[in-house]
Amino acid sequence: MDVRRRSILGTSLAVVAAMGLSACGGGGDDSASSKTVRVTLANHVWTENIKQALPEFEKQTGLKVEITQLGEDQLSDQYNVKLNAGSSDIDVMMYRPLQEGKLFAKNKYLADLSDEVKSNKDWDVSDFQAGPVDATSYEGKAVGVPIITEQEVLYYRKDLLGKAGLTAPPKTLDELKAAAAKIKAADPSVAGFVARTGKSPAVTQFSSFLYSFGGDFVDSSGKAAVNSEQAKQAYAYYGGLLKDHGPANVSTDMSWPEAMAIFTQGKAAFYTEANSLYKNATDPAKSKVSETVGFAPFPAGPAGSKPYNIPSWALGINDNSENQSNAWKFVEWATSKEQTLAQQKSGVPGARTSVWANPEGTATYPKDLVEAIAASTKDGVGHDRPLVNKVAQAREIVGQPIVDAIAGKDAAAAADTANEAFQKFLDDEAK
Repeated sequence: MDVRRRSILGTSLAVVAAMGLSACGGGGDDSASSKTVRVTLANHVWTENIKQALPEFEKQTGLKVEITQLGEDQLSDQYNVKLNAGSSDIDVMMYRPLQEGKLFAKNKYLADLSDEVKSNKDWDVSDFQAGPVDATSYEGKAVGVPIITEQEVLYYRKDLLGKAGLTAPPKTLDELKAAAAKIKAADPSVAGFVARTGKSPAVTQFSSFLYSFGGDFVDSSGKAAVNSEQAKQAYAYYGGLLKDHGPANVSTDMSWPEAMAIFTQGKAAFYTEANSLYKNATDPAKSKVSETVGFAPFPAGPAGSKPYNIPSWALGINDNSENQSNAWKFVEWATSKEQTLAQQKSGVPGARTSVWANPEGTATYPKDLVEAIAASTKDGVGHDRPLVNKVAQAREIVGQPIVDAIAGKDAAAAADTANEAFQKFLDDEAK
């Protein structure tokens, strides 16, 4: 890693964590700079946990850690300003690999960590799941380390399955459709299936259907592929499932809170969603059906069960940091087996295989959810949206056929229109 020695560009806008953490020395004081690691993190349970453990790291290393903790929008704003200006006053940065990772890497905001991740055999890069590792890489180089993961699983109502004479949750998408139809026919007030329907929010959860039909957002040559035969089938299936077996008069603007509410209020039998949200369904204070919720692997389509397995957050190092060596010491510690286990025990799912294999790492999770996650990580795909620079714009384009299919329009025609627009978008980004 190129450890740069340059003067500090101003003082940090950091909010110093209240536990005796010293602020960075000013001016060109290299000794002060090298002993203080400036870490910018999002508001998240992971962040609160790591702050509690910081004294251990400081004692081990003799370093001081200065924390800037921000909401997601504030975080993005600060990165846009500081990284674009080439500022050196961020050392470690918590970022969203699938939302801004490609843009950050392309703009050379993220340091190449390829040598670092291979150097410590005890830290063991091979212990990280393949999907999240792929998502934190750029052009074959490691530019981040995954810290929080998500997989798509099937939430279901055990009691409704029993009433319908079903002895097990559906293992295939064909079985899911049949079970959803049977349950709704028996009681029209209960939807057979619910999921996100909004044009942009639905894209991530639709992605597992797309992969399981054998499609993807782009093909192997990087061309738009949302009008492939497999993609058209996936759009038609997802839209049809919600149109025919979803909630009555289903809207096309639901994100996860609205879809989750329908499920937890007892108004749906099946729900495909990120596993990270599971406590909304199992907490009696939030869910009327907490005692009857079950979890199962994402049902297999023609190409098998191919849910996403993604890192929702990762740690990277600012390529303009003057303190990259000590920044890596923090990343290495924060993503160690010990810290990942501690985080996972508190309910934050990590990316380490060994932690998922450790009974301590899964003790707080429902047994069937652990089994569903294990199936997802085995063949999971490392992205749940197009891997582009302008992710929000891309989601609007590829999400339109979802909305059209739910509304009963021609899914194939919508996919053709979206593909033309998406290819133009890709061409413009490549300029």
